[in-house]
Amino acid sequence: MAKTKTSAFFCQSCGYESVKWMGQCPGCKEWNSFVEELVDRKSLSTSGKLKPASGAKPVPLSAIHALDEERVSTSMPELDRVLGGGIVKGSLVLIGGDPGIGKSTLLLQVCRNLAAKEISVLYVSGEESLQQIKLRAERIGSFTDKLTLLCETDLDSIRGVIEQGKPEIVVIDSIQTMFHDSIASAPGSVSQVREATAVLMQIAKGMGISIFIVGHVTKEGVVAGPRVLEHMVDTVLYFEGDRHESYRILRGVKNRFGSTNEIGVFEMRTEGLAEVENASEYMLSGKPKDASGSVVACSVEGTRPVLLEIQALVCHSYFNNPRRTATGTDFNRVNLLMAVLEKRLGMQLSDCDAYVNIAGGIRMNEPAIDLGIVLAIISSKLDLTIDEHMICFGEVGLSGEVRGVSMAEQRIQEAAKLGFSTCILPEVCKNAVHGTEGIRLIGVSNVKEALQVISH
Repeated sequence: MAKTKTSAFFCQSCGYESVKWMGQCPGCKEWNSFVEELVDRKSLSTSGKLKPASGAKPVPLSAIHALDEERVSTSMPELDRVLGGGIVKGSLVLIGGDPGIGKSTLLLQVCRNLAAKEISVLYVSGEESLQQIKLRAERIGSFTDKLTLLCETDLDSIRGVIEQGKPEIVVIDSIQTMFHDSIASAPGSVSQVREATAVLMQIAKGMGISIFIVGHVTKEGVVAGPRVLEHMVDTVLYFEGDRHESYRILRGVKNRFGSTNEIGVFEMRTEGLAEVENASEYMLSGKPKDASGSVVACSVEGTRPVLLEIQALVCHSYFNNPRRTATGTDFNRVNLLMAVLEKRLGMQLSDCDAYVNIAGGIRMNEPAIDLGIVLAIISSKLDLTIDEHMICFGEVGLSGEVRGVSMAEQRIQEAAKLGFSTCILPEVCKNAVHGTEGIRLIGVSNVKEALQVISH
């Protein structure tokens, strides 16, 4: 009889499988990431697959009637926006983030809000005891009996509790602590994480239960375990921010029920996470007055315009290789924009140290902030003070041209709402914008025209 249990080597970063150990993973190019695991081939061949319905036949697209999915509000507008309007019945949501960033606190607050609406919620913890969860819950607020707690790591036991209680919402904290008896590997390994997610997906889709999964992240900031984990779930959310700072940003990376790249801004307080409704005002708090090298730009995350302060410090370097640093944006993009200024404006920057920072700790890579980076560098180099009521946005090309960006009207409306009186924007966007009052629009076609605007 053929053996069903064999050993194989799995990459702990991407899940690549090999029959022998390798120093570098061919899939993700990570070094020393292969770990030997026992695999039950017979179990893997049958688990994680949904059995097709008997007599299932293909149906033409025209014969399918689209239904609006039922959504449950979490009573947290910032989270509802990132989810696409609320929790979809039968959805599988993965929340990743650094340790101590606030994942468990956020989900416990969601559980409190849902339980207050008489929605049955099951919170399954594999990392904390019931007493530890109780202490954190007392800090957050009062809970109703609709929230039940379970400390368990065996998926068979968890499945039995779910089938018996039939809760509407289930929280799994965390997926790396769950294990299945059919897999001989330790909890947190590639095989266990993959099998656990497959079991939870069957529960969510088969019973119509919405399940939230907490996932640890690696030092690179991605969810630990195989990449197939992100493909199996419906929604992937990342909790970002410095654990030593008060702000937190919840970013939607994948969403089958809404738009991606939406963000929600939260502030960590003693009683838990508080929503920041006006993110632009929050990011601009503490902006210096009459200081060179500071400019306000507008970026868009999903459907939400966010105003942010871009700071630059340019000074003469006494070393052969000038130091360049970028915080909150792409380092290579900053070097590219400095090369454009040196070529198109004749500005001597090759012998200067340059430091670019997006204040508030938020990270933005949208090309629309190019013009803000350029004006901040020019302002610091020439020691020019930019009007504090002026805002800018636009993409800068290699020829020095300022190219158009999307959602220009929404960006201008957000700036006017916060009291900005002047907006520097691409000329093509100025001609397409209509119905903006209370703010003066200055269209520029290249960086030379932008320099002339801030010089007067």
